[in-house]
Amino acid sequence: MKQRPVEDGREGSIKGLGGNTVHMMLGNGAKLCIQAVYFVLMARNLGVYQYGAFVAVVAAAAIAVPYVGIGFGSLMVKHVARDRSLFSECFGNLLVVTLVSGVVLSGPVVLLSLVMLPKSIAPSVIVMLVAADLLIFPHVTVAGVAFWSLERLNWTAALNVTASAMRLGGLIVIVILHRPTVMAWAIAYLLSSVLSSGIALGCALCVLGKPHAALRRVSGELWEGFQFSVGLSAQTIYNDIDKTMLARLSTLTAAGVYGAAYRLIDVAFVPVGSLLSAALPTFFRQGTHGIGASLHYGWRLLKQVLPYPVVAFLGLLLGARLIPMILGQQYEQAVGALRWLAILPLIKTGHYFIANSLTGAGYQGLRTVVQVGVAVFNIGINLWVIPSYGWRGAAWSSIASDSLLALGLLLLAQVLAKRASSPCDSVGHTAPEST
Repeated sequence: MKQRPVEDGREGSIKGLGGNTVHMMLGNGAKLCIQAVYFVLMARNLGVYQYGAFVAVVAAAAIAVPYVGIGFGSLMVKHVARDRSLFSECFGNLLVVTLVSGVVLSGPVVLLSLVMLPKSIAPSVIVMLVAADLLIFPHVTVAGVAFWSLERLNWTAALNVTASAMRLGGLIVIVILHRPTVMAWAIAYLLSSVLSSGIALGCALCVLGKPHAALRRVSGELWEGFQFSVGLSAQTIYNDIDKTMLARLSTLTAAGVYGAAYRLIDVAFVPVGSLLSAALPTFFRQGTHGIGASLHYGWRLLKQVLPYPVVAFLGLLLGARLIPMILGQQYEQAVGALRWLAILPLIKTGHYFIANSLTGAGYQGLRTVVQVGVAVFNIGINLWVIPSYGWRGAAWSSIASDSLLALGLLLLAQVLAKRASSPCDSVGHTAPEST
């Protein structure tokens, strides 16, 4: 018996999805404009070497960021999408877990960064950037998730725009003071994180009300939350570890070139990411009816959005030549890097919709297993190609890793859907809460 999606008429339905996607698109569009300005200012003022140092530290911290909150943000979206009466408890638990995990993780990340990264990067820079990304800025994400779980993505988008504006303001101050160094930017990065986190939490508490932590629920959800964290961490590894490895195994200049090109890939993927953010609560609701329902919903959305990454691929190929004109001649090699990486938005679009279908149906654990396998593959191949080929090797490993992920998730989804549609499995089937 074939499973079909059930439209529930809530805000996460097609009408609500369209509105939320527009909110995220507008918010991300404004955020992109702000980020484009500070990206250009940073790249031009710091230079490729110092920008490479900044990228290397932030990429190292990014590997630990998914463990801040231990996946309780994803759990909050899941629980509140299905039962809004759980909002206050989930919000309180998320705040507590985010603070505690951030404190626990910061020390080891600083120590590992001091060991792994080049000695030319000042320890104080590492401490400030890690503190900003693991201790402070995650509270902007917490506030955004609180609004996201209620499908009020206009607020989530606004908070993200505000945070980007704060960081741009800090960089502008540095440029005005003629202090274009990675140390000055690290200080501004830390202070702007403090300010934006305070504003975000203040908005969430004023608009949504006071949270009430129910810590008795935390221990019972740690394993499921950990699965989300491991999945996000693996995703960060195959997206970002190459930048840190370039700084260690090649040069900071190579890390700067590759980091600049990959930044444009992230920009190109934003419209698809906006739709995925808006659709996630509905993936969770559809998932209560089984893997067939969530895959059907994901496939419907994928068909609508697929023309965009094709156009983005062509635009990145043709527009790569403009990089030196915008960032300066020192980024000439980023032209080749962007052309190699241009296919990634198309590949990512495919595997993200499959992945969210699996998550919505309760198969986050299996999704995580595939992601971890790809992360291990990415690290292994980078150890081989980066010392010999520099940023080109990093680009090749990124394409191979995302392609492998798309293939692995597709095969997994087909197996699960086939099993769920068999007569003996479809009767009385409900999606598991965790795997």
